[in-house]
Order: sequence, then structure tokens, then C-alpha cells
Amino acid sequence: MAKTMQALVYDRRVDVWESSRGLRREEVEAPTLDESRDHRDAEMVLLETRFAGFCGSDRGIWFRRAFKDMIYDSLDREKKDVRIIGHELFGRVVAVGSRAARDFGLQPGDVTTTESHIICWTCHQCRHGDNHVCVDNKIIGISQDGCFADLVKLPASVLWRVDPRKIRPEVAALQEPFGNAVHACTKVNLRGKTVAIIGCGTIGLFAVLVARALGAHKVIGIEPVARHAEIARELGADAVIVPKLTDVDQFEHDPGLAREVRGITGGVGVDVAMEMSGTNASLNNAIAIVRRGGDVILFGLKSGDAVIEDFDRVIIDGISLHSVVGRRIWETWHITKNLLESRDPNIHDLVYDVILNRGQGTICPFRSFDAASFEKQIQTYPKVVLKFEE
Repeated sequence: MAKTMQALVYDRRVDVWESSRGLRREEVEAPTLDESRDHRDAEMVLLETRFAGFCGSDRGIWFRRAFKDMIYDSLDREKKDVRIIGHELFGRVVAVGSRAARDFGLQPGDVTTTESHIICWTCHQCRHGDNHVCVDNKIIGISQDGCFADLVKLPASVLWRVDPRKIRPEVAALQEPFGNAVHACTKVNLRGKTVAIIGCGTIGLFAVLVARALGAHKVIGIEPVARHAEIARELGADAVIVPKLTDVDQFEHDPGLAREVRGITGGVGVDVAMEMSGTNASLNNAIAIVRRGGDVILFGLKSGDAVIEDFDRVIIDGISLHSVVGRRIWETWHITKNLLESRDPNIHDLVYDVILNRGQGTICPFRSFDAASFEKQIQTYPKVVLKFEE
């Protein structure tokens, strides 16, 4: 096996965080399994990356908007300067540690994806069924090396087998972010309810599909980017509202948007408002459009403080706020598998045909990676996938 490999990395030796952007393709040391040198390798698996999705988190790293502290702190601990990015994976097993083979039945040739949160399994949360909020979790591609590389080394405990006869590899690589939408849509019962999805980026678009599959009566997409709004319509949103883009620092809700949503819902408001964008204004829009006694699902991530307008209304109107992070391990994954493998409704093909545009412009060969071209692609399409196969 080769001693080096190609990878997309953030290299702090040459890229000052505050004055740089993008990722570099560099030759780096390839990971290995050697239990005689490190007993922990018994639990590890070496995978050859076939496809890897580019996530909103990766976008945050690309534009230096998120995860600096986590990356730098982990590099300091490892006494390294280079972090391999990426956590959305479809790969083939090439080597297996002894315990990984014994306890998980993995063997070379198996194909898997991965949960991106490496959890401890022993903390209070892990022992009480909340392992998605493990206090000692590491995030692949942020706090340890990720999958934008020829090879990636991961614990067997976070791998999820894929049946390539039922899920095509480009879609299989997206099960982790699809699971985010599944977790958000299963936080409360959506059956028979009117659901608004504020922010139809990748996870919001997945949520349109999942909400419909889980029995929502009406799905309203709210998305200022015209192309993303059109995709939401193609995926089956019953109504799509295209509001004006707001300043990122604005926190006030949009009264016009609230009136439009209440017009669609007969003046009542939606049963469930899902905030998927992470802006302060969207949080207040979600609260403004939900009915009395309704639910607001908070998935969009915003660092720093947020302002909630008319907070007394949240209490007086009995509005419930629910935060969502990651996926419930492994409950969310079972639902994700069933939704993607089922052909009624055919979510799998909608993901590939509509969100991935049948691979046109959205599948990027890793070997010909060019940072400038790639940046245009991630700004044009809601989802882009790196292809490592020749």
C-alpha cells in the first residue's frame, strides 16, 4: 500500500485563517493499520474513499466562517499543522483491525458510509440514549482527519453498511446529511400537519422530501435563492415563498412573510416551523409564522448571540422550541435507510435527479480538483460530491 496519498486539506503553515479561503490538494502521509505499534488499531478500519459529499460545515471551513477553534485545538493536541477535511463518505473497506472484524463482521470489500460523530459510548449521554450529544465526541474532518482523501481511517463503531444494489454510491455518500433532515423531521410528529421549512439549502431540501414522506399535510418552502426555491417545488413543496434576502446581522422578522404564510394557512399559522438557515431573522420568522401551541424546530447553526423578538409570545402562545444536532445513533440511520431504499415515495431518485441534477455539474472528479472551479460549483448547486473513482 502506498505510503502517501492525495487529500484536500487546510494547512495552517501556509494559510492564515483570517486571510485565506479554500482547501489545498496536497500529498500527505497515508494512514495505516498496525496493531503491533498501536493497540487501538484493532478497532479501526481503513477505507478507500469512492465518493465524498461537500457539506455546509465544509463550506464554513472553505470560507473560514466556522470551526477554527476545533481544528486548531485538535491540531495542537496531535502536534500537526494539516487537517484533512470531509465527513460525508461512501467508501470500500481495504483493511480491518482484529476487533473490528470480530465484533462488527467487517471485511475487505465491504462498502460503507459513516456517522460523522465519533462518540465515546461511556459518558452520561451515551449511556442514556443521547449519544448524538456525547460530551467527548470528535467530528470527522474537523477534530480528526476526514475523508477528502484516497484513504481514511475510522473506528468500526461508526461505520454503516450500504447495499449498493439499492442505493447508488453518489446518494449513499449523502446519508449523513440526509439523516440531519430525518432527525429534524422526526423531532415531532408531522403526520397531517402543515410544515414550513425556512431555508431550502441542502438539508432544507432533504427536509421537504422527508416531511412529505412522513405524512405532512402541506409543506411550505421559504427560500430567497430562486434556484433553490425552484428545486423545492420540483421536490414536491405545496407552496414556495421567495422572500427578499436579509442582511446577515438583521434579527427582526419579516412581517410580509408572516402575512403570506398566514394567508396560506387560513390565518392560523403553520403547525411546525423548521428553521434550517441559521440566521437570527429566520429564527424570528419561524416564531412569527407558527400557530399557537405549535412547534419550532431549530437546526440552522449560528455562532454567538441571538435576539428573540417578543419573547413573551413564545410563553403565552405555548410555542415549543426544539433544537436538533446530528443524528440519533442509530435510530435516525435506520429511518434514513428505509426512506432511501424504498421506492414509494421515490426519494432516492429525487435526490439524484433533482438535488444532484443527475450528476451534471454536481459530481467533481477529485483528480482534477481546481479550487477556483470548485468554489463556483459549491456556490451554484445545493449539493456537490467529490468522485474519487477513475
